[in-house]
Amino acid sequence: MKLLVCVSKTPDTTTKISFTDNDTALNTQGVQYIMNPYDEWYALVRALELKEAAGGTVTIINVGPADNDTVIRKGLAIGADDAIRIDTAGGSAYFVARQIAEQAKVGAYDMVFFGKETIDYNGSQIGAMVAEMLEMPFISYATKMDMNGNTATIARDIEGGQEIVEVDTPFALSAAKGLAEQRIPNMRGIMMAKRKPLNVVAPIEVSDKVSVASYTLPPAKQDCRYIDAENMDELVNLLHSEAKVI
Repeated sequence: MKLLVCVSKTPDTTTKISFTDNDTALNTQGVQYIMNPYDEWYALVRALELKEAAGGTVTIINVGPADNDTVIRKGLAIGADDAIRIDTAGGSAYFVARQIAEQAKVGAYDMVFFGKETIDYNGSQIGAMVAEMLEMPFISYATKMDMNGNTATIARDIEGGQEIVEVDTPFALSAAKGLAEQRIPNMRGIMMAKRKPLNVVAPIEVSDKVSVASYTLPPAKQDCRYIDAENMDELVNLLHSEAKVI
């Protein structure tokens, strides 16, 4: 079984966000980067569990420049067999999806894994795009998956409940919390990762259809207002006229 896991590099969750170049780009000064948690904790680990149970290989793929190699090597340290980095600065979700789909076609993978979203853009777009380009079924927000031969039984979150689906390989899947448990790379894995192949490939020509006009930060939170416990009329009035929750 050949498994492909798509991973992204994202700013750490504690990063203070600001913008540069007339608010068209993230200010990377002092930013600490990590592997996107949904890709690492759930998509990659579930792929590794499947390999351990049934055999096969796990390849991780990333679209980005050379400084993404640190994040990729972490994926290899956790247990992936090899990696592909498409050597480009990236672009829109469509641009990234085209790059991934091109490599996935060459590899003829049985499953393609994504985290349900990246924690920086929260777009949840690339998985569905890649699945369409590969003409594969796509199951989003998977929280549990069991395999019986080439058939997967997958639980996925839906509004107000859960849906159970069955699908035969090949297919693409986006992983949500619950699909697997985080793994921490051990020293042996870290040392082995240095010797595992990381294949750098050139991007294909893609006419990017989306460009960033500008970014803005959300409005600053207002300071807390304290109301005397005896003054319920004022509290009710503020909840109605300002907070507009009643």
